[in-house]
Amino acid sequence: MTSARPLLLLDSASLYFRAFYGVPETITADDGTPVNAIRGFLDMIAQLVTDRRPGRLVACWDEAWRPAFRVEKISTYKSHRLADDGVSEMVPDGLVPQVPVIVEALAALGIARVGAAGYEADDVIGTLVAREVGSGSATPVEVVTGDRDLFQLVDDEAGVTVLYTIRGLKNLQTVDQRLLQEKYGVRTGQAYADLATLRGDPSDGLPGVAGVGEKTAASLLAKFGDLPGILAAVEAGQVSAAHQARFATAKDYLQQAPAVVRVARDAPVAEVDDALPAAPADPQAAHELAERWNLGGSMNRVLAALAG
Repeated sequence: MTSARPLLLLDSASLYFRAFYGVPETITADDGTPVNAIRGFLDMIAQLVTDRRPGRLVACWDEAWRPAFRVEKISTYKSHRLADDGVSEMVPDGLVPQVPVIVEALAALGIARVGAAGYEADDVIGTLVAREVGSGSATPVEVVTGDRDLFQLVDDEAGVTVLYTIRGLKNLQTVDQRLLQEKYGVRTGQAYADLATLRGDPSDGLPGVAGVGEKTAASLLAKFGDLPGILAAVEAGQVSAAHQARFATAKDYLQQAPAVVRVARDAPVAEVDDALPAAPADPQAAHELAERWNLGGSMNRVLAALAG
């Protein structure tokens, strides 16, 4: 076991959407602009820094919420979230003006924020995890998200866990391999990715294999090892006739889906200084943001957490 302070990777959009819906929109700046997502997001950072005491922290960013390389493979990928222009994501009107302020606040605080052109935050996280593990570092990595897709990164041996926000920041669910086995019937993060491919995910526009739910997928993975093993068993007639029919119908989907479901491990993510700051990078800017947007309490909590 290592006592090293962890590298904390934030699935930023997941957190600020959660903040927007979890904090009343009646909380506004003096001009009436909602600031609930900004304040909630800053409060989350303060809570995480206080509770987890990371040595390094990165706010991972969506530069493409619906990457072309995924849409080319499965056209329905996140299609139900498209705005009327057919390109941008549907975002609540009250959240839209708050995201740039979050960006400014992170810069003023000196908290690293990084994305990659053409990729989602999930891919940024996957790449940073791969780099950390590949470096041979003994630093534990904690991924904070409300998205089950990132369970595929769980790796006990490499020290990678997911802190799942389903029960709130004060009661994070720690997702490790034991929980994957207990809850989903799979032993590794990689197996979870195969399960997710088979099960599908309506919230991401992934149909899955019709008739193959979570328990059936886990049973097939336990028997045949992984998705290629299942497909080989189907080809060899080692599954029931019903399963053969289901997999035949889903053949085209299964040829494309793994590359869509699995996060990238080699996205072009820039190197950043991810050391947790003890003081704001730009105290004046932090003060001005707090004054302009009525963020005083939240900004002070972050500053106290950093200084602690």
